[in-house]
Amino acid sequence: MTNSLHWHQRVGTQRDWVWRGWQTRYTYLRPSRSSSQPNQGTIAIADFTTPIILLHGFGASIGHWRHNLAALAESHTVYALDLLGFGASQKAPVNYSVSVWVDQVYDFWLTFVRKPVILVGNSIGSLICLAAAAAHPDMVAGIVMISLPDPSVRAEAVPSWLLPAIELVESIFVSPLILRPLFYLVRKPSFVRRWVAFAYSGPDAITDELVDILSGPAGDRGAARAFCALFKAVGSSQFGPSVKSVLRNLKIPMLLIWGRQDRMIPPQFAKPHQFVECSPDYVELVELDNAGHCPQDECPEQVNQEILNWIAGKFELKSVVSSH
Repeated sequence: MTNSLHWHQRVGTQRDWVWRGWQTRYTYLRPSRSSSQPNQGTIAIADFTTPIILLHGFGASIGHWRHNLAALAESHTVYALDLLGFGASQKAPVNYSVSVWVDQVYDFWLTFVRKPVILVGNSIGSLICLAAAAAHPDMVAGIVMISLPDPSVRAEAVPSWLLPAIELVESIFVSPLILRPLFYLVRKPSFVRRWVAFAYSGPDAITDELVDILSGPAGDRGAARAFCALFKAVGSSQFGPSVKSVLRNLKIPMLLIWGRQDRMIPPQFAKPHQFVECSPDYVELVELDNAGHCPQDECPEQVNQEILNWIAGKFELKSVVSSH
């Protein structure tokens, strides 16, 4: 996993795009000519490939895909976005929600892609993938969800009579008077390194580079204000859709990847097999050993291969057959 190039040099061609008046960052990589040239007597699979859009999780950015972009781009055009409020995108003063980011992704797709894509997300990014597929079926051919959170779990697990008390405590905790001082603590690299250790299964992947990727954007203008808005949004019952409800209604190929050592959304609590049961004809589950909440960064070679194999089986081979 060691690479002497700075991570900015390993994530493709970065560009800025103004969305609804806010500056946002994206990057892309296209297959090289050599990888898309067929050998004599074979079919150029890359000619039939579906584009991929990568969506990071909470607190992350394009840099969190630095170990995945090049591998996936050997045979696919790959895009990655910094969602509004994160990474190098503007820390906008908005009411954040999954639907806001779904709008950003869809407008990006309308502007730059305009053909069905495979959405790949980690954590909250995977929830955005799911919501985008439900809202915009014209955009999405399939989705890959890595460590998928379900905002409705709390409502299902907590007695209804207790919810008002919990929401009252949360409303106090998410006050800017509390969150702003907290922000100046959690943005410190030493603190980032500690909470990343909780998200990862082991220390090997927790490098200075990773800490820099996660802590750097906290120095941007408006970052404290955005942190307060984002923290408040994630705790809201209106943040995102019920995962199980959406899964039951989607009729597209879906791959669910989970690290068995995920401590942020432990599989024994989240019960990913129940997600599969919601749509057994369309959802496939892959569980990985020695992986935590961000397996695309901890064991990227394995995750990259799982994604490429799944895509090849669901999309590329069908495309080759239909072309004859």
